[in-house]
Amino acid sequence: MTAHRIGIVGYGNLGRGVELAVSLQEDMELVGVFTRRDPATVTTVHEYTPVRAIDELESMTGEIDVLVLCGGSKSDLPEQTPQLAARFTVVDSFDTHARIPEHFAAVDAAAREAGTTALISTGWDPGLFSINRLFGESILASGETYTFWGRGLSQGHSDAVRRVDGVAAAVQYTIPSEDAIARVRAGEQPELSTREKHVRECYVVLEEGADADAVREAIVTMPHYFEPYDTTVHFLTAEELARDHQGMPHGGFVIRSGESSPGTTQTIEYRLQEESNPEFTASVLVAYARAAARLAAAGEHGARTPFDVAPGLLSPKSPEQLRAELL
Repeated sequence: MTAHRIGIVGYGNLGRGVELAVSLQEDMELVGVFTRRDPATVTTVHEYTPVRAIDELESMTGEIDVLVLCGGSKSDLPEQTPQLAARFTVVDSFDTHARIPEHFAAVDAAAREAGTTALISTGWDPGLFSINRLFGESILASGETYTFWGRGLSQGHSDAVRRVDGVAAAVQYTIPSEDAIARVRAGEQPELSTREKHVRECYVVLEEGADADAVREAIVTMPHYFEPYDTTVHFLTAEELARDHQGMPHGGFVIRSGESSPGTTQTIEYRLQEESNPEFTASVLVAYARAAARLAAAGEHGARTPFDVAPGLLSPKSPEQLRAELL
């Protein structure tokens, strides 16, 4: 078996998760971590993992099959994914839902011109939840689809808070409405506003001298991330953040409630419960890295999303094994 050669771009929580996930795959090998920091300052999970400056990618186009991009969606991936897709097959977890069409267009143009393959917006939402929304709508044509997230720590939203001027450190939790979930499971098909389904809570450590009111206003009015929700901002010390908010759980539900005939209610529910959001997201990225390598080898160039990837391409097993063991 020829191993897929994987590179990791960025080494925060998600990058560490990708390193762990690749180590569990028999058909993958990790070429190394590529970082904007001084490589000497980066400590990886495994001491044998090479750490290189991101500039070294310039000379490694023939040595990496797939780059897994582990930057944030707020400002990293909109720049990095098109830039790197111009030279490598890439996978990212871009998760700003409202901006996915423009991100896709930018990445698709770069990848098509370069003859590479780019899988964008993989992960669990967007990603696995997106696929389950599609299944629900396709199977139950008459009905409503509901997505609930949490209670959990959102990496993308936490990253967005940390980039606000005056913020030294922060985490953000998404909390679903138990009443709304119960109504959906009961088949009511209620009309729920964004604010009725979730609330968001931010825990923020201020930089010295920062204006708390200005920071709060910048967070709660942030388009796409917090403006549509009832958002509460709590200020605390760095010690309190380290003590009380180091876990990274998450999860959620996709529920499709519909009728197959008048009065006959059907419900499809998909649930995730994650003890570590970054490690789970990383595991999804790595499965899609395998698919990206296979699509690239087949000459399927340009941008793709999870909607475009056949499930069998995610598995290390052969089509014959899948038919015999899982079908």
